[in-house]
Amino acid sequence: MARVFSGIQPSGGMHLGNLLGALRSWVAYQHEHDAVYCVVDLHALTTAPDPGELRDNTVAAATMLFSAGIDPDRSTLFVQSALSEHAELAWMLECTVGFGELRRMTQFKDKSDRSEFVSAGLFAYPALQASDILLYDTDLVPVGDDQRQHVELCRDIAERFNRRYGDTFTMPAHAIPETGARVMDLQNPGDKMSKSLESSGTVGVLEEPESVTRKFKRAVTDSDNEVRYDPATKPGVSNLLGILASSTGRSPRAVAGDYTRYGPLKADTADAVNELLAPIRERYAELSSDPGEITRLLSTGADKAREVAAATLERARDNAGLIPRSPT
Repeated sequence: MARVFSGIQPSGGMHLGNLLGALRSWVAYQHEHDAVYCVVDLHALTTAPDPGELRDNTVAAATMLFSAGIDPDRSTLFVQSALSEHAELAWMLECTVGFGELRRMTQFKDKSDRSEFVSAGLFAYPALQASDILLYDTDLVPVGDDQRQHVELCRDIAERFNRRYGDTFTMPAHAIPETGARVMDLQNPGDKMSKSLESSGTVGVLEEPESVTRKFKRAVTDSDNEVRYDPATKPGVSNLLGILASSTGRSPRAVAGDYTRYGPLKADTADAVNELLAPIRERYAELSSDPGEITRLLSTGADKAREVAAATLERARDNAGLIPRSPT
């Protein structure tokens, strides 16, 4: 059974893009693989969040993952900062990756261009991300297409470490869902749906059904009124088709054959999304009423994760020539 690893930042309320682009594939993978999932709160520190908000968002992210279908009996789900192994291995990998490699990362260039203060943590972010993946002898990393570069760098780092110090890390491969991998903003279909853009085209997973319907009715399309799946020339319509397809388990091109006008497409997409979100909203409300249960589940997940992470870190330390820890 292959091992799958992926993580998500606790950056606030999750949106439809998170659900269709990542979480649904996470749920599917847990039935076929040994699945390890993580709320990466250490990564969130690169944006200097308010401490109280970070704590709340971390719990909210974990609650959302469980609500979306992550089963603690099938998957290992934990919070990154609960395991010191992530930060320790990240330093070893920072000493393995090159300055030029980190400087070329697309996400670093994009985020640093938009900020007056650029932390060293943001620059070294891919090394911590590689640590997250490599600690668990990961075979597959389900990611969006925009994260492919990070997995490729992780492979480069692992290969270099293995070449220097001997066989230490499993070489991971990325896995991108066939549908729903890139859910675009309903008002700006050239941009990915994102909470950080503060756009009226972002649909929250916990958003009220009436608001979801209203946003889809106002979704940007185009003026020729022809329904076909063509992301290059019809991004708005193609985005709606992709969302409806992903929500109903069909292909976008098959869905396109059911429509000749935009109005019914928008209405049916809104209905399908609300139907998809309804049980998640209900489960989230149930879990939120018992925060102690979330704490218990995350603690159990951390204990399971530590068994694997500690063994991998010890192997890396030994191979790199670090002396054994003193017994406690």
